[in-house]
Amino acid sequence: MSRLFFLAIFLLSFSAFGQELNCRVIINADQVQTTERSIFADMETAFAQFLNDRKWTNDEYLPEERINCNFILTLDPNETQPGLGKFGASVQILSSRPVYGTDYETVVFNFADRDWVFEYFQSQPLQFNESAFLNNITSLLAYYAYVIIGVDYDTFSEMGGTRYFQLANQVVINAQQSGYPGWQQFNSIRNRYWLTENLLSTTFEPVRKGYYSYHIKGLDIFMDKPEEARGSVLTSLKGLRTANQSRPRSILIISFLDAKAEEITQIFNEGNPSQQREAYEILTALDPSRSDTFRSIIE
Repeated sequence: MSRLFFLAIFLLSFSAFGQELNCRVIINADQVQTTERSIFADMETAFAQFLNDRKWTNDEYLPEERINCNFILTLDPNETQPGLGKFGASVQILSSRPVYGTDYETVVFNFADRDWVFEYFQSQPLQFNESAFLNNITSLLAYYAYVIIGVDYDTFSEMGGTRYFQLANQVVINAQQSGYPGWQQFNSIRNRYWLTENLLSTTFEPVRKGYYSYHIKGLDIFMDKPEEARGSVLTSLKGLRTANQSRPRSILIISFLDAKAEEITQIFNEGNPSQQREAYEILTALDPSRSDTFRSIIE
């Protein structure tokens, strides 16, 4: 056979297994006063390529298995000076996974990070080393890549994301002396430091196990076994309650409810009245600010 044939087979095999992430990056720079606006499109492309083209795990992903996610950066006009390569932003990070046997995608991670401060110049190469801090922008992107992958693994196997949370935590450790906000223990209780601290703490194992019971034993069987699925979702809520009793209003619990509150409400709008009442009581105790949303469960 010809060399071209073998090359074609090699390329086909290589393209059949790709990277883990299918991320879309959106830069909202509407409030930034500058004539150098081409940098924002360049930034979107560069950040997306960094997230999507890098291999983050040793596992093989088919194209349809890649994790859909969004990074929405809203640039702060007071912190952003494109001409000097300085940027500040609030960022919403979301990821989702498909529900088995449906065309529905459920949000599994929803996190607002208001402490992005970084330097970037147009066409700047984005380099990352998991063992050392090189720059803040690649550390930020890599941190959330690992968290997104870890949460996704947790939804498919119990505590399956631990390795990736450890890698995210290594990014935190590397950044401790960088001086950038969001990496330190004492600046805030709702930052990157505390997110991975929660994810790796034994206190929050019930929450992480809840990711599995909620998705594999809940949503993935909901079409065929709705009552059994609701029972599994309720089990996951009990896990949140257990963790919340030890450490109330922790960032992991807030993030879980930011992703799932409306969906959980829809799940329990029907079903066993005793399950509805228990779900309502747990949810309102976990997040009183959403009481009006949760009330529809029992009305």
